[in-house]
Amino acid sequence: MDDPPAWIAEFTVTPRDFAAHLDAVLASGRTPVTISTLTGRATAADGPVPARSVPARPVVLTFDDGFADLPGPTAEALAVRSLPATAYLTTGAITPGLTSLLPPAPMMTLARAPALERYGMEVGAHTVTHPQLDTLRPADLHRELRDAKSALEDTLGHEVAHLAYPHGYNSRAVRRAAARAGYASAAAVRHAHSSDRDETYRISRLIVRRRHTAADVASWMAGGAAEGERARTAPFPDSPRTLGWRLYRGVRARIRGPEFAG
Repeated sequence: MDDPPAWIAEFTVTPRDFAAHLDAVLASGRTPVTISTLTGRATAADGPVPARSVPARPVVLTFDDGFADLPGPTAEALAVRSLPATAYLTTGAITPGLTSLLPPAPMMTLARAPALERYGMEVGAHTVTHPQLDTLRPADLHRELRDAKSALEDTLGHEVAHLAYPHGYNSRAVRRAAARAGYASAAAVRHAHSSDRDETYRISRLIVRRRHTAADVASWMAGGAAEGERARTAPFPDSPRTLGWRLYRGVRARIRGPEFAG
């Protein structure tokens, strides 16, 4: 969007910059794939199917939440370049009659999810309400994972096997819950490159922010860093700062209740 809501502006790029980013991916020589190809777990209406082997230099393009542009200009920009991608949808934010913790923004509807697949995008789950999953009680955590999966499967008519944690917040307990809920993979954030040694239930992703340029994307595609940042490659252990922040958020959630992950 050219003029996004303030709360999401940092993670929004203009249509012109988005096109330049996609062209930088194409020019890199990397092979764009879906998350199912990367993890070796594809699904279809009649159940799991063998995924293609992973190319030597893959890249996965992912989109979280389900904003209104996704089944329109965003999917069209990908399709015209024959770029596959994976969209992780927050079902409470896109289902009429339901609510989520996401602040107000133009959103797609759940009924448009099949249109994403027609454009060549894969659909994954991003919970129901977009909470900080690592602060939830076990029953609430299970409900967020199960209900989002079920809603998407009912709409699409086939298994939804992949998950992204809202804002990347996860813990060992969250990762175990994701596996028990039937997900074959889960994406975190970590703002680092993934690798063939990365954790299936904590796949690292790079965060695209409004300041990032096509040159930054080109540097990422080459295995480097954006300007002013450092290049890291997962897996790596959580830092003391991350562990302390998780502890603080957990205490705060017990006092205030579930909070928006953002």
